[in-house]
Amino acid sequence: MATPSAMYSGSGKRLHRALAGLIGIALLVFQSAALAETATLAVAANFTGTMNRLAPLFEQQTGHQLRISYGSTGKLYAQIRHRAPFDAFMAADQERPQLLEQQGLAVAGTRFDYAEGRLALWSRTPDLFTDGTAWLARQPERLAIGNPKTAPYGIAAMEVLENLGLAQALRPALVSGDSIAQTFQFVATGNAVSGFVALAQTRTWKEEGSLWLVPNDLHTPIRQQAVLLGHGEDNPAARAWMLFLASEPAQAIIREDGYDIPEQPNH
Repeated sequence: MATPSAMYSGSGKRLHRALAGLIGIALLVFQSAALAETATLAVAANFTGTMNRLAPLFEQQTGHQLRISYGSTGKLYAQIRHRAPFDAFMAADQERPQLLEQQGLAVAGTRFDYAEGRLALWSRTPDLFTDGTAWLARQPERLAIGNPKTAPYGIAAMEVLENLGLAQALRPALVSGDSIAQTFQFVATGNAVSGFVALAQTRTWKEEGSLWLVPNDLHTPIRQQAVLLGHGEDNPAARAWMLFLASEPAQAIIREDGYDIPEQPNH
């Protein structure tokens, strides 16, 4: 039979090993927390719903955190030009990221097309239309579009109206939103009977409505480009986000939300 002192010695060793293990785990957790960083992103408003799916997955997988500001591509671009402390920019076009690179505000070689947006004519009213061309030809009283000066989806909407020969006739009916998110709200709240929005936005509407997916040949492709900004060049979280955004799991979610993935992104 073991003596009391031997029993104490054995249990003491086990306790010491257990405590050492717990301390080791605590140190790993502390080190992981110390290595975790926060990336501040400027994201085009049309991508809000998809970011709500991507961001938690990224944070779970990497331990990094994201701080996200949404807005029209044009307004976010202006903020970046005025040195807003964003680490990465996810635009709804290719033009602004390219300009930022040319202006020395973005890291050369980090631009890529993360999504290609699809434009849709949408109404919260069921059975209002199936043929968008016929509906527009009837000249609805209020038609919501994104501001073409700041929102790439607004530019695409105007191209559609021009190509259908309806731009002049419908100009008095246009209700312009600062961003495509505000444009969607105009229609969702009934302030406009219908409007041109991002297809991905309509996926968040859980009730019935009317939808016309605009043919791609009626407007210039909406190639949405991301770029690492100079402010985030040395931020591990920002670089990790860019890698994650280009990964197959992220792209699968982007496809599910109604976007196309360009076959050959521009780097």
